[in-house]
Amino acid sequence: MRRSWSVLSLLAILVVALGLISRHRSPGNPEGAPRNTNTLSVASFPQTPPVEGERAIVIHKAERALCLYLNGELAAALPIALGPTPEGHKTRQGDGRTPEGRYYICTRNPHSAFHLFLGISYPNTDDAKAALQGNRISEQQYRAILEATAARRQPPWNTPLGGEIGIHGGGTQSDWTLGCIALEDEAIEELWQTLRLGDPVIILP
Repeated sequence: MRRSWSVLSLLAILVVALGLISRHRSPGNPEGAPRNTNTLSVASFPQTPPVEGERAIVIHKAERALCLYLNGELAAALPIALGPTPEGHKTRQGDGRTPEGRYYICTRNPHSAFHLFLGISYPNTDDAKAALQGNRISEQQYRAILEATAARRQPPWNTPLGGEIGIHGGGTQSDWTLGCIALEDEAIEELWQTLRLGDPVIILP
């Protein structure tokens, strides 16, 4: 009886141990290392933003990271997902790229299909000038983009340059957007409460 009890005890301990190990493993992560979906190490990014202001966003495309700066200091670094062709600057509708350059938050949509949506002011004046020189937009479209940018409004999103680029929820497990910047839903909720219209967004390669 004692020997049977000891075997049963060992089996029970083994079952509990295996349960704890499997609980800490996530799908597609056989080594059991925890996948960090909330924050990244802030030590990996510049501690001050390249722009002044109470609030600023800097997006590092290659590192798949969004840095939030508050009062000139790095407050958080969050993992992101991009589109199917993340390398390179967006130049046209449907190219799947995320733009690069200096923008600002131009819209807020609380009813987005992707939880919450903070629109980014693409195309900006640099995008418009390059497109006009390349005969990809009209003079009228060019002036409309410049006027909207000067007033810190949403630029036209119905030109050949494309639009409706923003920061939204939906998850960060893989690059799945059409050029937007995706966060975990909890992260976009925090940004939604923090950011305001007109806050700068700098997108780096």
